[in-house]
Amino acid sequence: MGQGKRRQTDFIYNGMPAGELGSDGWRKPWSGTNGGNCVEVMKLADGRVALRQSTDPEGPALIYTPHEIETFIRGTKRGEADFLLA
Repeated sequence: MGQGKRRQTDFIYNGMPAGELGSDGWRKPWSGTNGGNCVEVMKLADGRVALRQSTDPEGPALIYTPHEIETFIRGTKRGEADFLLA
């Protein structure tokens, strides 16, 4: 990649407005009986994962690396986040 050229993913950053990522590709893997209020996720072209609050789709997006998401999911499966439910 030559100097001055930037990839589309170079403009994706933690806390950016989620609306700038578009409306296609968002999924609600954790929706339940909470009236539709949930976290939505989108896998980005470079493998990172964006999260946003479904009630604020234009609000900030949190951007995580594949390793960060994997670590979170594995830890959650082991019960390491159970304290959040108490």
